[in-house]
Amino acid sequence: MSANLYLGIDVGSTASKCVVIDDGGEIVGCGLYASGAGTAGPQACVAEALAQVGGGVTRDDLGGSCATGYGRHLELWADTQMSELSCHAKGAARLFPGVRTVIDIGGQDAKVLSLSEDGRLVDFVMNDKCAAGTGRFLDVMAGVFGCTVADLSDLDRRSVEVASISSTCTVFAESEVISKLAAGTPIPDIAAGVHESVAERTYGLAKRAGITPKVAMTGGVALNDALRERLQRRIGHDIVTSELAQFAGAYGAALHARELAS
Repeated sequence: MSANLYLGIDVGSTASKCVVIDDGGEIVGCGLYASGAGTAGPQACVAEALAQVGGGVTRDDLGGSCATGYGRHLELWADTQMSELSCHAKGAARLFPGVRTVIDIGGQDAKVLSLSEDGRLVDFVMNDKCAAGTGRFLDVMAGVFGCTVADLSDLDRRSVEVASISSTCTVFAESEVISKLAAGTPIPDIAAGVHESVAERTYGLAKRAGITPKVAMTGGVALNDALRERLQRRIGHDIVTSELAQFAGAYGAALHARELAS
């Protein structure tokens, strides 16, 4: 059986994701570790994914492997490498049949992919020069609030009035948030403002790329329901997502490994 299993690993700057698929392209194991390139994260997430497969399967038993993401060049054991843009497109097309626009907000960058009707990447717009509008931005804001990123969605839902965050730089936005807290602005209202700020920046990227439904959202931020709903209202289209949203790149890498082996 193991020769018909294929592995994809997405080594990001802040997290490592791994997916193992069978010969039909179905996911049979996945691993996530909250540390990325240059750490033990990649090895840990591979071990987790293979353990889910069971049967004592090791990397050497696989039919093929592919690395993608920021740290893909560090994973010399992988049979091949592929750009994260192509892998995210391939994984999203499989997760969300018929998707034409993919919004991916990662730890250090945000990107919007335009796909053809048959799921091929045809264009993209990326923000990788500034942490604003990324997972790192949300990490910083959660730190100011003294909570986790996972808590931000619940805070947003408790807001009464959205507190505007005008700064587009993470450093300045952090100072602005601290000032609002000092002035007595409720944390839920500021959290809603943080989400609106991210939604507005992401909408700007999406508008540059062109928004064609069906629209899907991938990356860890996709699991933030309140932010996703604000972005959905801003772009004027429903946004689908999945519990596997963080694994889109790794899934695409695994599918690429399977294609090369066939």
